[in-house]
Amino acid sequence: MKNTTFTRNTFQVKAIVCSIFLSSTLFLNAQSAGIFSGTGENNGKSFSMGTDAATATVQKIAKAYSAKDVDLLMTNYSEEFAKNAYEGNKKWLESMTTIVMDPYMIIPVKMEGSEDTMVLTWSVEDRNSANGSKEKLNLMEIFTVDKDHKVNNFSQWVRKPETNEFGLNYGGKFIGDGTSEYSGSALVFSNRGEVEAIEKLVENYNKMDGKACATAFTKDAVLVDSEGNKYILDDATWAATFNDYKEVSWKISGILPVKIQNTDPESGVTVYSREKRVFKDGTVWEKELVEQFYFNMDGKISKVDQYARNIPKK
Repeated sequence: MKNTTFTRNTFQVKAIVCSIFLSSTLFLNAQSAGIFSGTGENNGKSFSMGTDAATATVQKIAKAYSAKDVDLLMTNYSEEFAKNAYEGNKKWLESMTTIVMDPYMIIPVKMEGSEDTMVLTWSVEDRNSANGSKEKLNLMEIFTVDKDHKVNNFSQWVRKPETNEFGLNYGGKFIGDGTSEYSGSALVFSNRGEVEAIEKLVENYNKMDGKACATAFTKDAVLVDSEGNKYILDDATWAATFNDYKEVSWKISGILPVKIQNTDPESGVTVYSREKRVFKDGTVWEKELVEQFYFNMDGKISKVDQYARNIPKK
């Protein structure tokens, strides 16, 4: 369903072993087994086996979903759940050339005192998007089925195989000069506020507020510009940065924060942009830029490497 790596066989075998163990336990202790140890009023409650009717509901959902029949799919949802899910599912299924949900294990369980049945489902889902992208996912899902055999809630957990074309949480390769112990390591996205820091820097730069710009940098931050000139971006440098400008315009087109996998949180942020500087003497400087901002352990920019080209002719 719409919404990290064992092979399917390993995943399936482990799931089947769990199924056999759970089923054996429940049949030996016909009344209940297991425990909910989360917080709230359900804490301490046990589980029992659900009915085949709840299982059948999930099987019908898998069939309708794989047929991309959103109207048939909604007949297996409660009225309120269908109302909230219809448009999203319609748009999602229409974006697919083919999509196949293939459950290979389904286990219905009921929590003590509840009329709902939680149907635990393990499946493989093949997605072939109309835009040409493809992916195969290992899914573990919980469909909450009410007493009328309609789904009123849904949760999903995903494992993406290494062969997936996109969506992995790592990729690429760090090479450096080839002597680093991390040479050959994969890259991962970083999410320590770098995007917001760059956006705030751009905002302050366009206001020509050097003092505010300085707050994003370490006191000894270094800029190597597109001509190979090296500058120390201290408070004095920022205070004088806009003295010769009449106006500036820095427009960002992309921000990509990454770090080397399994290392400290220092990161590198590649920023694609176009900058225009109008000097007080009427001179105009305008370039397309690719810049690399290096964020230190404290989330401050310690270095900037800049590359530029003239604006392409139309």
